[in-house]
Amino acid sequence: MATQLTGIGTKKAPSTTEAPIVVPKDRLALTERAAQKIGQLAEREGKPGQLLRVGIQGGGCSGLSYVFSFTPGPDGHDKVFEGYGQKIVVDPKSLRFLGGSVLEWQESLMKSGFVVKNPSEVKSCSCGESFSV
Repeated sequence: MATQLTGIGTKKAPSTTEAPIVVPKDRLALTERAAQKIGQLAEREGKPGQLLRVGIQGGGCSGLSYVFSFTPGPDGHDKVFEGYGQKIVVDPKSLRFLGGSVLEWQESLMKSGFVVKNPSEVKSCSCGESFSV
């Protein structure tokens, strides 16, 4: 069943086929698989219960790149979004570029990691590490 995530929880969509997750431009969502990996990685790094900070920074061949780190809690004007029992934190500047995005976890034979499905991306490099809006 497809799930639409909001900034404060989850809502089951009445569909038996996988549908794309639709996220409002002022929010960030995560998939169930991403939430599971956040919990596993926090535990492995000795930071259980911490939130995943998702942000952007200048760099990479396309101009911007995603950054991920664990944090004990939000700072000042950060926005906190929750889904599947995990919380992610985004600063207001990054949210301008990330709004409407879905954080996923993908695994392949070559690599595994978080992938941001960003509707604002107009270009990304071939390695997938940087993007432009």
